[in-house]
Amino acid sequence: MRTLLLTCLTFALTTCGATSTSLAQQAGVPEPVAHTYRQLDGQTLQAYVFAPTGRSPDASPVSAILLFHGGGWSVGMPEWTFEAARRFAAYSMVAIPIQYRLSEGQVTPIEALADVCAAFRWAREHAEEFSLDPERIAGYGVSAGGHLVTSAATVGCPQEGSSVVGSEPDALLLWSPALDMARDGWFEQKLQGRARAGAYSPVEHVRASTPPTSIVQGDADTLTPLSGAKRYCTRLVDLGGTCELNVYEDVGHLLTRNLAYQEGDFDPDPEAVAAGIAAHLRFLRELGFIAAE
Repeated sequence: MRTLLLTCLTFALTTCGATSTSLAQQAGVPEPVAHTYRQLDGQTLQAYVFAPTGRSPDASPVSAILLFHGGGWSVGMPEWTFEAARRFAAYSMVAIPIQYRLSEGQVTPIEALADVCAAFRWAREHAEEFSLDPERIAGYGVSAGGHLVTSAATVGCPQEGSSVVGSEPDALLLWSPALDMARDGWFEQKLQGRARAGAYSPVEHVRASTPPTSIVQGDADTLTPLSGAKRYCTRLVDLGGTCELNVYEDVGHLLTRNLAYQEGDFDPDPEAVAAGIAAHLRFLRELGFIAAE
């Protein structure tokens, strides 16, 4: 399917109503169970598994989604995506926020990408344990986390040992993602001279096999500009893939209304956030990852 959807929306109250329903559903989501998915260099990396609500032990496997927080590759924690994880679990997905290594000392985004790839392999290797479908594992990424999970699907993953388990997502849900890195000075600095930024720029590595992608983006974003998301979607569609770009007017990074300072003091527009959430859920329904309402 070839799809390029570019929407600059005037928001409706019905969208916010849908979000209220999902919040009510989230109340029944149990707390996550922490699992170690990787140990290296004296560090233990955790995956936090949110089980779907109202699920019987003998139910068929369901889709899953791995979540990756933002923070400029240097700060952040899996808990930043817990609210989103609860929302996905309320729609009967196995939702798993992932801890990855942050850029400090000798660690760069290259190591973080390796962690992302390892997390997808780990989820598939434990598909039976979590009763998830290994062929329906989506990736959700915010800002720098969006870069990392999209890199797994475009730049590609390093091979580890003799593993033949897939390490790429089957669908991508991105929120203010960093996709065009070739001329990004901050990202280049984080690489510490080990590679040129273009080598880890998703937009430069889009391929026909890149999974279906849904992007939520503010049109006034100065940190991860809309131009990168547009280039990514256009390239994917030109290759015969599926990409939808949901653009919201007069908001910046993470859909903030504070356009003067977009690196912190976030003031997300509630109607834009609700519309972005609704767009992602609709996309998952269209792909068959969650049931139709």
